[in-house]
Amino acid sequence: MVMEVIETPDMAITLADGCRLSARAWMPADAMAEPVPAILEYLPYRKRDGTVARDALTHPWFAARGYACLRVDMRGTGDSDGLMADEYTAQELADAVDVINWIAAQDWCSGTVGMMGISWGGFNGLQVAALAPEPLKAVITLCSTDDRYADDIHYKGGCLLNENLGWGATMLSYSSRPPDPMIVGDRWRQMWLDRLENEPFLPATWLRHHRRNYYWQHGSVCGDFTSSKAATLAIGGWGDA
Repeated sequence: MVMEVIETPDMAITLADGCRLSARAWMPADAMAEPVPAILEYLPYRKRDGTVARDALTHPWFAARGYACLRVDMRGTGDSDGLMADEYTAQELADAVDVINWIAAQDWCSGTVGMMGISWGGFNGLQVAALAPEPLKAVITLCSTDDRYADDIHYKGGCLLNENLGWGATMLSYSSRPPDPMIVGDRWRQMWLDRLENEPFLPATWLRHHRRNYYWQHGSVCGDFTSSKAATLAIGGWGDA
């Protein structure tokens, strides 16, 4: 049965440290009376412009079939507060766990959450699943990998890829754009300046880690996700720092 869907262009999610994330949400019109499972897509690609057309097709379709769907801008991207330092950071994953727990506690949610994503959203879906937040029951991951060093755009099979530079430039263009004043109000300019002053050029970090070391093990769920740097360097196969 196809259900009536309501959309919320800006649903505020406040994290444990006070950072406000912005979500675009779709859900069945009667979800407050009849709570439903939720689907999270968690990306840095700006829900108000970067993925707006795709989101308007995918999420309403699931919502009309009985799910609450949230497309969340990650910390420091789109209309969310804060700054983004790199891909798949511990902060990114901790925020995702906070978001999942927040969703599960809402009156319109039945208490169960799934994640879906393509590429970045597929990567962090696997990584969050490895952290095993209790409400997370399923992950659909596409165009992603459990090995960031050997099977991504950085060092495919150990060989340096020029896509480090291309993708780094793409992310710089995404992350340095301002938030939407319609969402964040008069804060938009200061938020934008903070991003411009703090946005890293990510290939500079990636190229410093040319061997398979602790940096790539973080987020590579094919290995021991919980290992510290010291423990990682003691394990054969990950190379030097």
